[in-house]
Amino acid sequence: MSQLLKTYYKEIIDLLEKISEEQIEKIEDAAEQIAELVSKGGRIFAFGASHSSLPVQDIVYRAGGLMLVNPLYGPGIEALTTRPTTLGSQMEQMPGYGKVLFDNSPLKEGDVLICVSVSGRNAVPVELAREAREHGVLVVGLTSSKYTDAVTSRVPDGSKLKDHADILLDNQVDAGDAVLSLEGVPQKFTPASGVTSTAILHSLSAGIIEKLIERGETPPVFLAANLDGGAEWNAKHMEENKDRIFYLN
Repeated sequence: MSQLLKTYYKEIIDLLEKISEEQIEKIEDAAEQIAELVSKGGRIFAFGASHSSLPVQDIVYRAGGLMLVNPLYGPGIEALTTRPTTLGSQMEQMPGYGKVLFDNSPLKEGDVLICVSVSGRNAVPVELAREAREHGVLVVGLTSSKYTDAVTSRVPDGSKLKDHADILLDNQVDAGDAVLSLEGVPQKFTPASGVTSTAILHSLSAGIIEKLIERGETPPVFLAANLDGGAEWNAKHMEENKDRIFYLN
């Protein structure tokens, strides 16, 4: 059996265990604060650019997921659909675009923004988080502390995502993200942040659901549309919560 494959799974499991040990209280705190705002009428939005958008997409409109998580898309950087792909990476570094995204979003005071940026250095997620926080939005940042501490900011004011987050969650990956090494390959390879970031966001959603239940509220959760009755269940609850759902239009 390939030792390299076994090593990858061990690295991932070790990171997830570390997150469970070191981040669980922060995740629970974020869930509590988000549930409190939601119970007062606040809405939940989530943003990530390029590869950092993928964990966000995994918690949106997802079987078993919380219906109230709205993706905030930045045209050109919302996924990996821009061609050439290098263009999207460069757009994420553009100062000013984050403010444009905020100004054209439904975000307002009392809402929540979950902002994902593994390096925490690029202009768009950092400036979006800054604008949101300055306008009374609760900002939950998801980044790698090791990564962000190892790189310089690409924002004109020198700040990073960690500087504009009310709560900062750490996906625990190293600078550069990759976890494997092999003779004959000059750099480390095979990233881990997609797994750890997605796990954190799913656990955060679970925590929000739990905290809403504790407040006596019934959180709307998707039933798999491929199960009998799933489509009808989802349509009913999306209609009941349409004032807090923005991805249907």
